[in-house]
Amino acid sequence: MNTGIYSIRKRTEAFAALGSVMREAAAGSTAGYAGSFAHLIDSVHLSNPWFTPENVRLALSSLGNTLTPEKLDSWLSAYPELDEEREPVTVGVVMAGNIPLVGFHDLLCVLITGNRLQARLSSKDDLLIKAVAQTLTDIEPAFSPFIELIDGVLKGFDMVIATGSNNTSRYFEYYFRKTPSIIRRNRNSMAVIDGTETDAELELLGDDIFSYFGLGCRNVSKLFLPPGYDLADLAGHWSRYASLLSHYKYAVNLDHNRAVMTVNRESFTDGGFILLKESASLTPPLGVLHHEYYDDPGIPLREAESLRDTLQCVAGHGHLPFGTTQQPELWDYADNIDTIRFVLKINSIL
Repeated sequence: MNTGIYSIRKRTEAFAALGSVMREAAAGSTAGYAGSFAHLIDSVHLSNPWFTPENVRLALSSLGNTLTPEKLDSWLSAYPELDEEREPVTVGVVMAGNIPLVGFHDLLCVLITGNRLQARLSSKDDLLIKAVAQTLTDIEPAFSPFIELIDGVLKGFDMVIATGSNNTSRYFEYYFRKTPSIIRRNRNSMAVIDGTETDAELELLGDDIFSYFGLGCRNVSKLFLPPGYDLADLAGHWSRYASLLSHYKYAVNLDHNRAVMTVNRESFTDGGFILLKESASLTPPLGVLHHEYYDDPGIPLREAESLRDTLQCVAGHGHLPFGTTQQPELWDYADNIDTIRFVLKINSIL
């Protein structure tokens, strides 16, 4: 059974302390526990070029801002059964690595519920997750026997949470077919422009599109626009992201896609650091933003409903505020599947 030191209150306090460390590191502190993250901010791009110092700071800041005592308590208040002692189970987690610390929320959900984490790390994001685990156990040593980070095959688990591509999800579904599981696939996000947006809102939309180079499932990859909307003017609101061109891998992808569309005589608007192409698809290649015009306000809503199995979130008036898609709260679950409820429900059956 859970010991007294490993109570829900102790777990919550430890994660709140971790949040404070993350915020300090993102703000530039090198003191105390923040020092290990400060080092990684400046060095992790050497092993994964997509994890630039700016993007690692953004991830630490975003997560740190959610891990406050107030937000943790508000989130967990929806699960009063967490106050009850129960025998821990082992949750296998296959983590993705498309953006910094993308697997953190699963780690949080497993450990905050008092269960054991066995995480298969992505080689693209192993250093940051290891730093999180080490800092957490330094803050609260009682976590130590509940955390196992591996590079190989998961073994001895009671349930599984696995995140991957559409291709790997088929493997996950087969391999974990006899185990209670959450299997996540590729998802994208979209934004709806109605023509009444302020300049400030359109600038914030740039954060939804370009943060993490657009590699996250919560990044906007498609726009719905009123007929005749000025694409050149729209791209002008995102000029602060022109610096993306200085990133070699992004620039190579952008140039490649520009060349492919030119050779294929496809129509597109060249925004310099982003290519805007009219398409019904929700999944453009890197450096390309799809858009579609609508004259009926109900069209984007019907599209969102038809794409619910591949759509992560929607930004715009009446939806998530512009600039917030990559700033999810603790209760904004991936694929809208309540991870805490899943773990608690299966836990009560085993």
